[in-house]
Amino acid sequence: MCGIVGYIGKQEAAPILLEGLKALEYRGYDSAGIAVFSKKREILALKAVGKVASLEEKILSQKKPLSGGLGIAHTRWATHGGVCEKNAHPHSDCEKEIWLAHNGIVENYAELRKALIKKGHVFKSETDTEVIGHLIEEEQKRGGAFEEAVRRALKKIRGTYGLAIFNAKEPEKLIAARNFSPLLVGLGKDEYFIASDPSAVIRHTRDVIYLRDGEIAILSRGGFRIINLDKELVHHAPQTVNWTFEQAQKGGYKHFMLKEIFEQPQAIENALRGRLIAGEGLAKLGGLEVLEKKLGRIERLVILACGSAYYAGLVGKYMIEEYAGLPTEVDVASEFRYRQPIIGPKTGVLVISQSGETADTLAALREAKRKGALTLGIVNVIGSTVAREVDAGIYNYAGPEIGVATTKAFISQLTVLALLALFFGRQRKMSPVTGQRIVKELKNLPALVRAILKQNNEIKKLARKYKKYSNFLYLGRKYNFPIALEGALKLKEISYRHAEAYAAGEMKHGPIALIDKNFPSLFIVPQDSVYEKMISNIQEIKARGGPVIAVATRGDKKIGQMADDVIYIPKTLEMLTPIISAIPLQLFAYHIGTLSGCDVDKPRNLAKSVTVE
Repeated sequence: MCGIVGYIGKQEAAPILLEGLKALEYRGYDSAGIAVFSKKREILALKAVGKVASLEEKILSQKKPLSGGLGIAHTRWATHGGVCEKNAHPHSDCEKEIWLAHNGIVENYAELRKALIKKGHVFKSETDTEVIGHLIEEEQKRGGAFEEAVRRALKKIRGTYGLAIFNAKEPEKLIAARNFSPLLVGLGKDEYFIASDPSAVIRHTRDVIYLRDGEIAILSRGGFRIINLDKELVHHAPQTVNWTFEQAQKGGYKHFMLKEIFEQPQAIENALRGRLIAGEGLAKLGGLEVLEKKLGRIERLVILACGSAYYAGLVGKYMIEEYAGLPTEVDVASEFRYRQPIIGPKTGVLVISQSGETADTLAALREAKRKGALTLGIVNVIGSTVAREVDAGIYNYAGPEIGVATTKAFISQLTVLALLALFFGRQRKMSPVTGQRIVKELKNLPALVRAILKQNNEIKKLARKYKKYSNFLYLGRKYNFPIALEGALKLKEISYRHAEAYAAGEMKHGPIALIDKNFPSLFIVPQDSVYEKMISNIQEIKARGGPVIAVATRGDKKIGQMADDVIYIPKTLEMLTPIISAIPLQLFAYHIGTLSGCDVDKPRNLAKSVTVE
């Protein structure tokens, strides 16, 4: 959730740290802080409630500049303790010599805090994080190098952490440590960076090492080494981030969200590039080739994901069952471990995560592995934990997604799931002719999405008409039921409207009681196998005076006579309609949010990557 940045090198740390915080602000934003070891060998620390801009103002107003080549910074999403300066990171020990920024949760902090207070430690915040600083301080009394005190302290902690730590007594070192909370080391020339994700360091280096659970990196200006909690040296080959600093900027758009909506044709192209064999109607998924024979023998597929990725998984279920005949279930990853899932060696488990660091999804993946399942992943971030831990996987190649509410990553996930359905289908009973038709329609998707994006101004006018409403009902069937769920979620996330989504056939089983002239319904009603059923549902809403917005197939004249407003989408294969029907719902939510004055890139109470349970 929160964002960490650290720096050690010859440059001034403060501007680099502040720049990194701005890049990570989508991860957490209720407070921010910075601590720098100055050239005068003193610690300069500042904290501010609110967004990073509040911290920047405070830094600029200081008479004493934050000048020095060692420092850490943090942007917070509150868990333990309220939103106030004393709870903002970085935190320190009693002597204000050890400073740290922390992502994660210390599960045994209460007992540790109680024991430390008995030893004379004085706590200044309500956070679980502060325990770590005092614990390191206590371990330092036993002697040894600073990293040894850190290692011993971490062995006493139960929970999750991504940490950046420095000590005024050993200012030639900056320490990073990870356990179930993403953290990377950026490699420069005589300088090193710590960050929660690459966006914070990409301007300075594209060469990174992703730390693994239970690892500690000791960084100095002259080099670095990585050890585990048992003091064993660890070696990882650096990885190159496959996107640039420019790609992580707004590029002239008012918001990251709008930019990322308009990047979706390219995101689809990136997901498809090199993966289609048109003549044979095949999907070439290089990441799965090592397991191709085993995948041909699985008897069941379980898809695990959270949030929008879960809705993408629901679409994938329809695709894979219809075209591959492979029984498929979809589970909310956060619930998977709390029942007794029936998983075995003939079960494939597919996890979907944009970041590859989603805490609940990772935990579910590990449970599936313990039960002997063959594990697969759909992930956007190369080198992420999910990417490393699955048996095989498929990268999205969607590029950086900064907006908290996912758009292009979701569309990319749907595209990859369509490829997976084609892959499984051709492994089983799908004919080459059917495969060829799917390949043809997949190749045409970017052009169809571009056609929808040209309607942006019309959708904005529609949003202006409907922004006065506080409640919405989203309805769809079959492939577009999950898109109704996703559309409602988008509206909730970025405009703070109440929106419910249902499978349209369930409307008469309760939700229709809500309908009146002040409760609009948004129907996803392309001309597909359930079109006539959807038309009946629209008539039922109109009979009760409810306003109707329809997302319908271009050329459908019937719908224009029934709905109050229509957004038209091009025709494609039924299995691919979710990819194009989601686009107008994204734009509708975006415009209602911006017209209502909401911060659509950083919605309240939300963070981009949920890395704690």
